[in-house]
Amino acid sequence: MEYLILKEPMPYDGSQLHSLFCYRNFGKMGDSVTVFRGPCSVQQDEMVDQEDVRAQDWIFSEDMLHFIIEHFEMDLEKAIIRQRLLIATIKEELERHGIRSVYRDGDDLFEEDRKLSVSISTLSPVSSMIHCGLNVSSRNTPVPAVSLLDLGIQGILEFGESVARRYCDEVKSIRLARCKVKGVI
Repeated sequence: MEYLILKEPMPYDGSQLHSLFCYRNFGKMGDSVTVFRGPCSVQQDEMVDQEDVRAQDWIFSEDMLHFIIEHFEMDLEKAIIRQRLLIATIKEELERHGIRSVYRDGDDLFEEDRKLSVSISTLSPVSSMIHCGLNVSSRNTPVPAVSLLDLGIQGILEFGESVARRYCDEVKSIRLARCKVKGVI
């Protein structure tokens, strides 16, 4: 599994969550994590989470750190588990920076009642996909929000790269762990 850090800002509107995103746009084939920074505005027609659609919610942030992950397996439950692994990895990386006030609730991160993340898992015709966005700005969000800057994180893309590297290492470690155990009868 490889990761790619995009240096140039790119907006996220939900349409980026499609199969072969990293390969079609950046030439990286296979399981991947694409990390980039940019505004986020996901309207109803691009919403994957049907609970949000029914509630007529929408997602907006002036500036977010985005992760788009693609695994070439078609197991939604495994994708949701990986999504939660990503969220736990982000929380651990925040803790490495001395931030202990953030907690995980399901597939999201919060500080008190303020939301740091948006996150979703889904399937494409050929893969499982995850999007996670972390607020870099907490201004003008539709819900009470906290941002990476509010928490004292300054090197936003560097933070994203650390998360991506740790996530890829964890996936590799899981895959290797499958190869060392003897089956039981």
